[in-house]
This record gives sequence, C-alpha cells and structure tokens, in this order.
Amino acid sequence: MILTILIAFFSLIALVSLHEFGHFIVAKKFGIKVEEFGIGYPPRIFGKKIGETIYSLNWLPFGAFVKMPGETGKVDDPRSFSSQAVWKRILIALAGVVSFWIIAAVLFAVVFSLGTSIAVDDETAGLLDPKVQIAGISAESPAKLAGLELGDTIKSAAFNQEQIAVSKMKEVQDFCNTYLGQEIILTVERGKEVFEIKITPRVSPPAGEGPLGVALVRTAIQSFPWYQSLWKGITSSVNMTGAIIVGYGQVITSLVHGQPTGVELMGPVGVVHLFTQAGQMGASYFLQFVGMVALYIAIFNILPIPAVDGGKILFLAIEAIRRKPISEKVEQNLTAVFFSLLLVLMAFVTIKDVIRLF
Repeated sequence: MILTILIAFFSLIALVSLHEFGHFIVAKKFGIKVEEFGIGYPPRIFGKKIGETIYSLNWLPFGAFVKMPGETGKVDDPRSFSSQAVWKRILIALAGVVSFWIIAAVLFAVVFSLGTSIAVDDETAGLLDPKVQIAGISAESPAKLAGLELGDTIKSAAFNQEQIAVSKMKEVQDFCNTYLGQEIILTVERGKEVFEIKITPRVSPPAGEGPLGVALVRTAIQSFPWYQSLWKGITSSVNMTGAIIVGYGQVITSLVHGQPTGVELMGPVGVVHLFTQAGQMGASYFLQFVGMVALYIAIFNILPIPAVDGGKILFLAIEAIRRKPISEKVEQNLTAVFFSLLLVLMAFVTIKDVIRLF
C-alpha cells in the first residue's frame, strides 16, 4: 500500500516535471538562457551546473520550475525571455501544455501495446481474460440497494448448492431469470477485492431495467502492435480531450442556470488517492489514469487565467495586438490575485479531501 502511494505521488511530480521540461526544451531551442531547471521548490537539496544551467532537486515536492531571466519584467539581455519576439514567448508558454498531450498520447499508446480492456459480445471466442462488468445501475434497484458499483466484475452466481462461473452476460441474465424473487449470491471483484453480495432479482422490474437493474458489458484484454498502438494513443488523446471539454461546457451551463453540476472538486490528497486506487488495478489501468489526469491538467492549464500558462498566453496575445506589453505592475498584480485564489481553493478542497478520506 505504501509503495503504491509513493508511486502515485512521484507519478504526479513526474507529470509536472515533464510539463516544465516542455518549457525548458523550447526555450533552449530558441537560445534563451535558462538559469535553473528544478524539480520541487526551494530550499535546494542539491544542484549541479551543466553549461549555464543549474539542474536542482529541492525539498518542497509540489511541482517543478524553469527559471529564465526576463520572465517577470524587462531584462536588457538579448538572451532573456522578455527580449524574444512575442510568437517565441507564446510557443514557450504553449510548450508546457503541449507536453501534457504528448505524455497522454504516449501513455495511451503504451496501454494499447500492453493490452487494454475492450467491449466484446458473448459470441466472441479466443479472448484473453473475458469478464462481465457493471456499466450502469438504475436508481432504487436491487443492485443499487445491495451496494454494487460501476466497474464491478461479476465472477460467479450461486443459489443454494448451484453455482456458475460467469464469463458471458447471458449467463448472468439467465441465472437471474431462473431465480426471480429469490435471494442469490454474486461473487464480485472490485479492484483487488473479491467479496460476496446477496441480492434478490425482481419479479416485475420497471421497463428496460431487468431483474437486477444493471447494464452489463462483456470485456476482454486486447493488445495491438506498436504502430497501431501509437495511432490509437493519439486518437484516444484527441477523443478524450474533446469529451473533457464537452464536460466542462456542461458544468458551466449548469452553473449559469443555477443547477447542480454533480462535479466534486479534488485537491492533491484526493488526486493521489485516485492514483493509488488506479495503481491497485494494475499497470494498464494506472497508466491510462495518469494519461487522463495529464489531459485534465492540460486543459485547465490553457484556460485564460492569470497564474497558469493560458493566462501568460493571453497577456502575450494582448501584447501582440497592442504592439506593446501590458503594464508589468498590472500583470504581476493580476497574477498574484489569481494565484492567491487558486491557493485558497486548493487549501479548501484539500481539507475537504482529508475529511472525506480519513
């Protein structure tokens, strides 16, 4: 358990470090002086100067940073950030966001190469690890009342002395129809847990719900050659990005209309907890989850909010239109205000996560 938590924690740090590496590599490509590339925040544990750049490891493990002259304020140095053309500075800011998409695409490609779960029908043969999972649960149904959850795998079903192993959806459906109104026992796998649940299939369920009130899906593991995996990783990254943007749009629409969003904000503690849960489900699930988190961070990071890369890009776009930079004091004050708001929000959701989880 401790090892899984450590892997989850360092995976999150690795994501942020690779994001900063995106800024770093493009800045270097444009010949900008990079004074320091640090993992974690000072105070410094140690640093090694290679060329003109110090590569450091720091005590506060909350991210990473790239230090360039002229990031805040004008510096009279032709190799400073502030002395570069606007388009170069925009590309440097954008590189961190793009790095998240590259990370996600690569991780998804690795998942497809290792093997990932796909939906199959009952008639497909020759499958690796076929299983029947719960894809939907109706409100007030026997499944809901019994404590079944989305993603649960039904391993077997039993009534008195009769027991069947389950690998097809029809097997669950036929068993439930045979024992309508009688208590049966389902053996369920959830993550690394395997346990039994007592449940009674309904004799007269509502239309379209079935005796248990669940939607079932049959899944199996399928892997792909590297060239297909790479393409599938890219397309999955694009498709998931679209789905996340649509989700954000629905949340904003709900907020505008004063409706509940169903969204629960989560801080570092909650995210590490989710990383830990994904890690317990195996390498493929974990890598897929890390890729998904990378996309969520990328989309948030490109929002036109001061204190994130999208805010920097917004200021630079305004500078390009006006043909002169925004007042240094205005930019610093706006960034400080929004950064403070983000810290307050982070503290609030972290406290909420701690109360909820512990």
